[in-house]
Amino acid sequence: MTITESLAPHLPYLRRYARALTGSQQSGDAYVRAALTALLAGKTDLSNDLPPRVALYQLFHAIWASSSASQLGQDVSADVRQLTPEERLRSLPSTDRAALLLTAVEGFSLSEAGKILSESPEDVEQSIVEAQHAIERQLASRVLIIEDESIIALDLETLVTELGHKVVGTAASKDEAVNKARMQQPGLVLADINLGEGGSGIDAVTEILRSFDIPIIFVTAYPERLLTGERPEPTYLITKPFLPETIQATIGQALFFHSLRRDAAA
Repeated sequence: MTITESLAPHLPYLRRYARALTGSQQSGDAYVRAALTALLAGKTDLSNDLPPRVALYQLFHAIWASSSASQLGQDVSADVRQLTPEERLRSLPSTDRAALLLTAVEGFSLSEAGKILSESPEDVEQSIVEAQHAIERQLASRVLIIEDESIIALDLETLVTELGHKVVGTAASKDEAVNKARMQQPGLVLADINLGEGGSGIDAVTEILRSFDIPIIFVTAYPERLLTGERPEPTYLITKPFLPETIQATIGQALFFHSLRRDAAA
């Protein structure tokens, strides 16, 4: 099999990655062409110790890193909350941005991303954490908490507030949750599924989603009740008892990727 044949299946995905990394189709495609031109001209080689896809991305990064543009973050003078998800990504430091895209979008493991970036898996993981924290700070939202146990509701409210979000209400029953959602128009909902005598958190969320296109995070001791394939799907599910870092990571992912899907559909 020739080099061209072995790399051809991976090129569309490399172009996708390059465009996301650089912020434009023109720039991303130019870096991909430069990497392939250098390879075909014999100016550089693919690593024989790596799978072809990993080696291809590694080659791309070597070309990209040689450009001074790769070391520069985007000059963001506007309020970051007004930026699109792609602009938020470009505002991150280049290494953090690359680590996040390689793992979250391209599906590489920490070890594979480390080979591509010439970093240790631990450094890659730290870059991802820093990128997620930056995204979370940029995506501060209005949060509605649906939870019938007052101690857990207070714990969630404290965690959410410490992350920079604003809790616009807490509700212990289905009817209260729906009413507060209509009045406060939250940007995110954290919901238990079992509200005791207050009804079902699933029913509350289902009714809320008829009026608002917002991400939902279920926080529950009964995850099996959400594994039915019926709407609302448990895209984001946290099992009680939960860790603060789990709440933090899940909120960041839910807000970022929901805004990404919404902008893509616009």
